Amino acid sequence: MDEISISILLFLIVIGFLAAFVDAVVGGGGLIAMPALLFTGMSPQMALGTNKLSGTMGSLTSMLSFLKHGQINKRLVFTLFPLAFGGSVLGVLVVQKIPPDILEPIILFLLVVVTIYTLINKNLGSLSTFQRITRKVWLVGALIAVGLGFYDGFLGPGTGSFLLFSFIFLGFNFVEAAGNAKVLNFASNIGGLLTFMYFGTIHYAYGLPMGLAMVAGAYVGANVAIKKGSGYVKVLFIIVTVALIAKNAYDYLM
Repeated sequence: MDEISISILLFLIVIGFLAAFVDAVVGGGGLIAMPALLFTGMSPQMALGTNKLSGTMGSLTSMLSFLKHGQINKRLVFTLFPLAFGGSVLGVLVVQKIPPDILEPIILFLLVVVTIYTLINKNLGSLSTFQRITRKVWLVGALIAVGLGFYDGFLGPGTGSFLLFSFIFLGFNFVEAAGNAKVLNFASNIGGLLTFMYFGTIHYAYGLPMGLAMVAGAYVGANVAIKKGSGYVKVLFIIVTVALIAKNAYDYLM
């Protein structure tokens, strides 16, 4: 796929901005970006690699925005950073050998559980109850970093949402959880990107302009989330998670 279409490029720029806006707040940007990339006629592997390129640019921007506003627990997430990075590299390597279909029913089930739990617990993520980093917190965080880093490299959709929910589970409010999630999401994106670069499955002519649009979308999205607060993030989280459930159910059943 060597020829470049201006109309497709403009389409991807618009989609990139929207995807990054959503992804900066609650994750799930891949739900918007991946179908758009596949629409261009790319192979699934090329679409995954190109999405990693543009997504990495967006996740870096949103991470820096949350960092600037003090919404990230630096001591915790930067120690988990290499674990998410390594997990993602392993995930990309494994997906070259094993089809990701085996994970789809498991992911669908987990998304349903997360959504129901969030709806039942009305005050979930409203206030931060996190106090300090204990050995238990670090061990749970390490499992989250490796596991979701691997999942991001192996399949991807919903990684940001799962990361956000994991940090809420550790006691952070929705805005803090979104900020912490972005650090690990950036780590897994970098790991996946470098591995896709090694395999040569990235369309740079589409991926770089889409990535620049994602930089803008991520900046706007992160700042809106910080200003609007936890209530806004929670509502968007539920909407995106339900959309992920619908898409995964459709893909699995069709």
